[in-house]
Amino acid sequence: MSDIKKVVLAYSGGLDTSVIVRWLQDTYNCEVVTFTADIGQGEEVEPARAKAEALGVKEIYIEDLRDEFVRDYVFPMFRANTIYEGEYLLGTSIARPLIAKRLVEIANETGADAISHGATGKGNDQVRFELGAYALKPGVKVIAPWREWDLNSREKLLAYCDERDIPVEKKKGKSPYSMDANLLHISYEGINLEDPWAEAEEDMWRWSVSPEAAPDKPTYVELTYRKGDIVAINGQEMKPHEVLETLNKLAGENGIGRLDIVENRYVGMKSRGCYETPGGTIMLRAHRAIESITLDREVAHLKDSLMPRYAEVIYNGYWWSPEREALQALIDQTQEYVNGTVRLKLYKGNVDVAGRKSDDSLFDEKIATFEEDQGAYDQKDAEGFIKLNALRLRIAAGKGRKL
Repeated sequence: MSDIKKVVLAYSGGLDTSVIVRWLQDTYNCEVVTFTADIGQGEEVEPARAKAEALGVKEIYIEDLRDEFVRDYVFPMFRANTIYEGEYLLGTSIARPLIAKRLVEIANETGADAISHGATGKGNDQVRFELGAYALKPGVKVIAPWREWDLNSREKLLAYCDERDIPVEKKKGKSPYSMDANLLHISYEGINLEDPWAEAEEDMWRWSVSPEAAPDKPTYVELTYRKGDIVAINGQEMKPHEVLETLNKLAGENGIGRLDIVENRYVGMKSRGCYETPGGTIMLRAHRAIESITLDREVAHLKDSLMPRYAEVIYNGYWWSPEREALQALIDQTQEYVNGTVRLKLYKGNVDVAGRKSDDSLFDEKIATFEEDQGAYDQKDAEGFIKLNALRLRIAAGKGRKL
């Protein structure tokens, strides 16, 4: 007899997780607690309640985590200007630690023996969910049905539903792609995207118009920063999730934020996917712009050198790790004077910086000017500077060494 009496499941209400509810009940003879998070996926989450009730679930958690998601996960990540493999803005990766945290908290609240998720055995999400869970609750039991059952196709899942009277939508008229959405992005995988040579179909995209169809007139927007985070748009103060919602709309209307990449998964395989990250694309460009005038040169370069490591930490699922916390502490300390306003021009898929200003700016026009500087900078000083920096090169050359 199984020692699992109660399981907390990350539940979307879709086909996979609806099957998992019944599978857990049948396989482990246990009670299932469902947890559905609203992190801005763009679909109503409340219908998940009725679906869970129809499956006999008694304890149902449905929570609006949008502001926490942006404030405590997205914003800290963007303070580091984080991108994975030069392109990916980590939209899926950054949502997993929050879900893992709530799974563990709900397990503690309900006295559950285990947690469960619907991630497959091929992907990164299984790693992210489980690394987070183990970091926060070392002895937690994790049940990953995709690594245990033989329901390895949509047809088998639907047949399972028919056999056990599980009410699920057949998704007629819905996207055929494997999709994941939250306030930061939508990802698309599967179907024709499994061929890296095949171009993504235009009707796949949900949040943005094509650059060709974007308005012929540019949109200007001003973002106000406080300690590295956007706190206002065009002078209007906003909550973190409102900032991202607004930027998603502005960017999407201007054809901004589409990405088509082949990435290296942590589990070892290459994967082709398409991403829509409209607001995040603006955020990355604007944050680098405000840092360009407020950060010390060596601090900025240090941040840039650490960013790829920080990105890997998040992509691979180590948000709840000592190395991420150490990196975050350094990153956050650098943001003390990252205050001011950035003006951007949005036009047909492009984000151009039109201006930046800050009371904490290190840009000194008196020194940087090409005009008369009234002695602010003595150009003769550069001669000694160059000779000292060339000393090792001159010594080596004098010894006849070749480069």
